[in-house]
Parts: sequence; C-alpha cells; structure tokens
Amino acid sequence: MKKILQKPYIYFTIIIFLIYTILNFYISGFNSTFQLILKYASTVNWLEIIISITFSLIIGILIAFNSVLLYIKYKERRKCKNQTVLAGLGAIGGLATGFCPLCVTGLFPLILGLLGITFSFASLPFNGLEIQLLVIIILFISYKMIRK
Repeated sequence: MKKILQKPYIYFTIIIFLIYTILNFYISGFNSTFQLILKYASTVNWLEIIISITFSLIIGILIAFNSVLLYIKYKERRKCKNQTVLAGLGAIGGLATGFCPLCVTGLFPLILGLLGITFSFASLPFNGLEIQLLVIIILFISYKMIRK
C-alpha cells in the first residue's frame, strides 16, 4: 500500500480511478438518469442510490489500486496471472453494474439487450446491490492476493 501512495504511482492510481469512474458514469447512462433522479426526487429511494454510488466509487478505488499494484508486482517478478484474472473480472463486473444497477443500463444488460435478451438488475432481490458487493469482494480478494 505504501508503494501505491508514493510518487509516481499515486498519479497513476488517481488517473485510473478517474478514467474508470468517468467511463462507468457514461457507459451506464447515469449522466442522463441523474437528471431524472433530481426531477422525481420524492419517489427515489435515496439510501439505495447512495449505497450504490458508494459501492461504485469503492470499486473504482479498488480497480485503481489493483491495476497499479499489478504493474508494480509485474515489474518485480512477472508472475501475476491468477491475480490479473481476478482484477480483470472485478473491473468487468464493476462496469457491468454501472453506477446505479437499478436505475441505469450498465454494460451487461446493454450487451444482452443487443442480443435481444431483456435483463435488469432490478429483478434481483436487492436490486443489483448484491452484484456490486460481489465485485467489491472479488477486487478485495484480488488485492490481497497481489500483495502477497
């Protein structure tokens, strides 16, 4: 963790976090949904939105940490294949859920929609928050494995 927060790696971490978050924001369609959230504020479950956005930001931070740590470890020993797979799976999972899995498209439902399959994370018991939590767990496990 100390290496990630030192120069020049802290800059890489911030850049990766910002790129991932901006990409996720636009791919998921949250930029247009945010206006509707404000318009219909009285009908919105604010707790769920706040939890979802917090999970998305945590996913972005973990992806940035994993990416920079993978780069550091790759330079040191060049044997990070299992950890790379988990970090990649976490990144794809984070983009799949989008910023708010309930109120926006996300990458996974978008791809299924292109194939003619309708799917929404709203059909899940916790409206997709469980997918975001699973992605956080995967990224955290990946981070722990990379650190070893």
